[in-house]
Amino acid sequence: MDDYILFMREALEEAAKAYRMCEVPIGAVVVLNGRVIGRGWNAKELLNDPTAHAEIMALREAAKAENSWRLCGSSLYVTKEPCPMCAGAMVQARVERLVYGAPDVKYGAAGSVFNIADAPAMNHRMEVTGGILQEECANILLKFFRELRG
Repeated sequence: MDDYILFMREALEEAAKAYRMCEVPIGAVVVLNGRVIGRGWNAKELLNDPTAHAEIMALREAAKAENSWRLCGSSLYVTKEPCPMCAGAMVQARVERLVYGAPDVKYGAAGSVFNIADAPAMNHRMEVTGGILQEECANILLKFFRELRG
C-alpha cells in the first residue's frame, strides 16, 4: 500500500501541472518494475485534442519508453477514475493494474458507471484499486472548478 501512496503522489504532481496550465487537474503515471516510465496530465485545451487525457498522455510516453505498445506488467496510477476512452486504452495496452484516487460518478469506467477495466467481454482485464488519496485527488478538482466558476 505504501507504493500506491507514493505513486499516487506522483500522479498528483502531474495533476498540479495541469492545474497551473488551467486544465482540468488530472494526472497519471505508468509504473513498471517499481519505476515511473510514463507521465501525463490533462492537456485537452492546450493541445486542442479531445484524446489528450492524463492517462493517454502517460500511456503514450510509457509505450515510447518501452518501445512497445504492450505495457504488460505495468500499473497506471491516476487521480480520477478513468473515462471509457482511457479505460479502453489501458485494456489495449495490457496494463495489469489500475490505481485511482477519486471516483467519477458521471463517466467512470472502472466500476462507478461502466466497468471496462474488468468487463468479461474484453480480451484483457486489469486489477483495480480505487480510493487511494481520494480526498486529495478530489480536492484539487473541487478547487479548480470552484475557481473556474468564480
